[in-house]
Amino acid sequence: MSEPRGTTYWDYIKVEELLALQGGLENDESGLDDEELLFITVHQVFELWFKLVRHELLAARNLFVRPRVSEQELSRVTARLRRVTTIFRTGAQHFEVVETIGTREYLAFRNKLMPASGFQSAQLRQIEILFGLDEEERVPLGAPGSHITSLMNADGSPSPALARVREAQADKPNLREAVEAWLERTPIDGVAHDHPDIDAVREEFVGRFLASQRAEVEKARAHAKGVAAPDDHPRLDALYDREVAATEAFLRASDVEGDPRRARVRIAMLFIETYRELPLLSWPREILAGLIEVEQAFLIFRQRHARMVERVIGRRVGTGGSAGVEYLDRTALEYRVFRDLWATRTLLLRGEAAPPLERPGFYDFAQGS
Repeated sequence: MSEPRGTTYWDYIKVEELLALQGGLENDESGLDDEELLFITVHQVFELWFKLVRHELLAARNLFVRPRVSEQELSRVTARLRRVTTIFRTGAQHFEVVETIGTREYLAFRNKLMPASGFQSAQLRQIEILFGLDEEERVPLGAPGSHITSLMNADGSPSPALARVREAQADKPNLREAVEAWLERTPIDGVAHDHPDIDAVREEFVGRFLASQRAEVEKARAHAKGVAAPDDHPRLDALYDREVAATEAFLRASDVEGDPRRARVRIAMLFIETYRELPLLSWPREILAGLIEVEQAFLIFRQRHARMVERVIGRRVGTGGSAGVEYLDRTALEYRVFRDLWATRTLLLRGEAAPPLERPGFYDFAQGS
């Protein structure tokens, strides 16, 4: 009986299989010019990065759907979010490699792609869906429903890409929904989310915060008017009045028809950010910061993609019939998921100006529950 063979690098990584995948439509790498080989390889690398992003976000989502998430688990989620941020930042740099392709050199093989397009990347769609992008927020590619029909095979039959997207759509909740459900369980001022008095406690916190915010706004208003010309005072008053009104509208969710769930989530976000130095709120705050960081990195990735396309081919019609760079720019601008978390930045006060808590000891490690 022969001795078992030791593992080799090329077997473990599947090097030979991997290197055989750059043959293009003809499945023959020798028939490609250098620029087409580069184009195929870089986009395959993107798909591998997308696979890792999906893996990390799914793991994070699966933790947040649990009825209780420990501090140690939150630390692992934070590490996953940081990894996703790093992947998007690294992926954005890969567009520099594509930019080494000259316009004329790219045009030499571009027609091969039609009607294929990057918006047919099922994995990118899966990431968007998992992240929490609503279908009604999608930028249209062309004709109504084209964001789905573009995922079908050329003969109109279902494709593996369409199956992937349908699977992602059916896999609920998405990350945003799971995080918001977790945020709803945040104890406010030491009172648990299922306590019969929690609504009154939330309202008391909102009242105290609004009073503190108004005091801060009045200080800023007085300073601004003190250094501005008198004829500019009405404009400044309007701006500061709007800031105060917007804060109350946000916390009471009156901008979304008074949705009580939306109000609870927003109050939790603000509470965690305001008292983030308290031990039991430090990891939840890291989660919120990590989500902001991931979404920012994703937006920059999209923006970098648009600038690469504009640099290489200008503002031509996309190979899939989209508006090309215009379409990419709109997705970079409009595809926002954690809008409330970003908006909370506008509300935050100086640490010294935050209203005091009645039961801060609840959030100590020794006494928290």
